[in-house]
Amino acid sequence: MISEEVEKRIALYYFHRYLPPLVMEELEALLLPYYLEDKEPPTDDMVQLAVQYMEEALKE
Repeated sequence: MISEEVEKRIALYYFHRYLPPLVMEELEALLLPYYLEDKEPPTDDMVQLAVQYMEEALKE
């Protein structure tokens, strides 16, 4: 089994290399307002929101 750090680095590589630029821009626009608030949002909630968005965006 590979380490979690290696898994994260592989995922990050594919995230930046293969996600269409428009989807990346829209994803950033979706998540940014949550990080501009005083309190940082829960990581699990942000990941879930992002995954839902990417699944829908990549269906098109």
